[in-house]
Amino acid sequence: MEETISLKELFHILRKRLAMILVIAFGAAIVSAIISFFFMTPIYQSSTQILVNQKKQEGTALQIGDVQTNIQLTNTYKVIIKSPVIVEQVQKKLNLKETVQDLTKKLDVTNERDSQVISVTAQDKDPKVASEIANVTAEVFKDEVAKIMSVDNVTVLSKAEVFKEQSPIKPRPILNIIIIFVVALMVSIALAFLLEYLDDTVKKEEDVENLLGLPVLGIVARMDEETTNVKSHAPSSRKVRGQTIGS
Repeated sequence: MEETISLKELFHILRKRLAMILVIAFGAAIVSAIISFFFMTPIYQSSTQILVNQKKQEGTALQIGDVQTNIQLTNTYKVIIKSPVIVEQVQKKLNLKETVQDLTKKLDVTNERDSQVISVTAQDKDPKVASEIANVTAEVFKDEVAKIMSVDNVTVLSKAEVFKEQSPIKPRPILNIIIIFVVALMVSIALAFLLEYLDDTVKKEEDVENLLGLPVLGIVARMDEETTNVKSHAPSSRKVRGQTIGS
């Protein structure tokens, strides 16, 4: 027989397992808050911008073809910026302890589509170091690209700066707590329904009918031991009628 469940029964299940659901959800949120605030290292980010633009000669107008060439060069420049040739010099100039590979992972080089501007972003647990990495990377690239590509078409548009009370980009404790709470809440609700589904004890008349395939004819009320003992020791209120025969 196919079993159906009503909306009222769903709410009954949720109310029945409400304590478990709340404990799991709030417990996960508290653990997430502790990890985010006390165990995760804050990471700061700083960015500098580089313009790829061929310097025009006196008396000549800027051609559209030159702009397209510069745009195409940005993809090549993005690779060069994160190459060991550039990163090694940045490491030496700043006397950084991390390896070239680790320093490369801290760098992110991006640019908008059809744009001549390249953004160099650096991340570090120290906001000052992050800005220094971004600025030195831009300066080293500007000097080295003239040697590598034999062109002088790179200009540093803006330098990375350190701001007072700068906020880290990660972790984001509030966002982490909200996400973990919602996920834990969904998992705990699913667990509540799963436990109810796996619970095969008989709870109501419909369960008996579904299990045996027979209609329920009557219900026997449950009597606890205390009630039974009280009734068994109660004095009889019946009186003996009739006349005693004998001596």
